Amino acid sequence: MGIIIVGGVIEKDGKFLLVQEAQEKCRGKWNIPSGHLDPNETIFDGAKREVKEETGCIVELTGVLQIGNKVLENDVFVSIVFSTKLLEEKIKYDPEEILDIKWFTYEELLDMKEELRSYNWIINSITALKDNKISDIDLVKMM
Repeated sequence: MGIIIVGGVIEKDGKFLLVQEAQEKCRGKWNIPSGHLDPNETIFDGAKREVKEETGCIVELTGVLQIGNKVLENDVFVSIVFSTKLLEEKIKYDPEEILDIKWFTYEELLDMKEELRSYNWIINSITALKDNKISDIDLVKMM
């Protein structure tokens, strides 16, 4: 079947917005606003929806930062992380899904190896944005 995760990195004034997970399997870990793609949803719509659901922010997707792939025992995991432009910052979240939302500097994130849900996935995405290694959004073609 496959698990598809979509999300976006939000940057403002040199800081990056992360969410603190409430789910038991990753409770308290910080993550990029992201989640599962819903049936009959494009990766673009899914990424914008997940960002809004988890942060309250409205964003425009501006590029592709990272495409990840992991083979699981009985499944496959694919993640797509987009760069974003913050259109509306209205911090709001469901406390049953998100414990907190916070802006972090890049340097702070580098020192959070144990606090991040998936250190390499998060740091690689944010580093790509910071270093302007953003693939054109047109890389993704609708079929």
